[in-house]
Amino acid sequence: MFFCKLGMQNKMKSRLPLLSFFLLVFTIGSARAALPDFTGLVEQVNPMVLQITTEIKMGQRTRNGPSGSGFIISTDGYILTNHHVVAEAVSIKVKLHDGRVLDAEKIGQDEPSDVALLKVTAKNLPAARIGDVKKLKAGAWVLAFGAPFGFDHSVSAGIVSAKGRSLPWNAYVPFIQSDASINRGNSGGPLVNADGEVVGINSQILSSNGGSIGLSFSIPIDLAIDVSEQLKKTGKVERGYIGVGYQEVSAEIASSFGLDRPRGAVITQVSKGDAADKAGLKAGDVILSIDGITVENAGALPVIVGRIKPGAKAKFEILREGKPKTVTVTIGARPDAEVAAGPGNAQQRLGVIVTELDPERAEEQQLDGGVLVQSVVEGPFADAGVRPGDVILSINLQDVRTVAEFNAVVAELPAGKSVPIHVVRRGNAQFLVLRIPEQ
Repeated sequence: MFFCKLGMQNKMKSRLPLLSFFLLVFTIGSARAALPDFTGLVEQVNPMVLQITTEIKMGQRTRNGPSGSGFIISTDGYILTNHHVVAEAVSIKVKLHDGRVLDAEKIGQDEPSDVALLKVTAKNLPAARIGDVKKLKAGAWVLAFGAPFGFDHSVSAGIVSAKGRSLPWNAYVPFIQSDASINRGNSGGPLVNADGEVVGINSQILSSNGGSIGLSFSIPIDLAIDVSEQLKKTGKVERGYIGVGYQEVSAEIASSFGLDRPRGAVITQVSKGDAADKAGLKAGDVILSIDGITVENAGALPVIVGRIKPGAKAKFEILREGKPKTVTVTIGARPDAEVAAGPGNAQQRLGVIVTELDPERAEEQQLDGGVLVQSVVEGPFADAGVRPGDVILSINLQDVRTVAEFNAVVAELPAGKSVPIHVVRRGNAQFLVLRIPEQ
């Protein structure tokens, strides 16, 4: 009996490699069968995707500027792309799928959303089908089209990682995060769902080396279309504004305020005479929803308010001293100063967002001026050692007492050079060295 058992064991052992092989083949075959085939979708979408090249002015001469991607949204030649692709362009050319190269006119551009609208003179062009971003869910397949590093008609696939992502230098955009590979040159190209509908505009990545690491961010197409329609009609974009400072509701803040979980945005300060002040909103109020739209986190507040037309009345559901309350706010218009203080192209390029220094902090630290560092991401300012909470007094030995002065000084910094930054950190002044990247 022992021999028989041993013999059976030996036979089973001899069959195990064969069984493992069949299981491996079956597993690989099943995995391949589960992966979608995008060939038909790519053939359908590619004709409306185009490559964009620009020229910018340098003194009395012009030279090659940024390049990127775009896509056609109407048969008569309207095109969507990123603001940062064409922001400084004096000449724009687009290369169509059929090989034609056409001059493009800049109809309008909007820095806060990073959206630009172009127009070419042509008829019967293949136009994108626009998808419903609300139906897009985390885990859904998406494809990123564009011309990374100049390789036109490139496509990469991935899944939606999350929706409604807030980035500090684009406060008005609830980004779609995906792991579809996006690289330099993809900017402005379409993010497409599995039905071949455009759901976003590829805008930016987070990376330590400039290459894709699976953190890609796209502008929702519904927001981009709204911006483009305003640009087409008036050449500018109006955004709602209420005049408050705000912060995230942490677990500790939620508990102390009587909330069941971290949600909403807590008001930290109210600007006198602005919409929030006129409506009676106060520091310490937690904004939970606006016109029935939930404010999930602090990043959602400027997105929701920004899309409300100035002059419209909106119902704010808030928590005040532990009790729910409804406040009607007549939405104001974002003032020019806010535009100047917004996430500018130079700030975005250098990886820092600054705000005005409030009088209380200035008095506390005995400062005559300066700007407060709100956030820092990977880039020259981070490399220099600048941190959130620092107060910047001067850059390149030029005083920066306001955000407008900061933007003006930063815009004129010499490319490829190193300049001193004078900062105050926890009451101690020090100099840091900012290395400006080549253009």
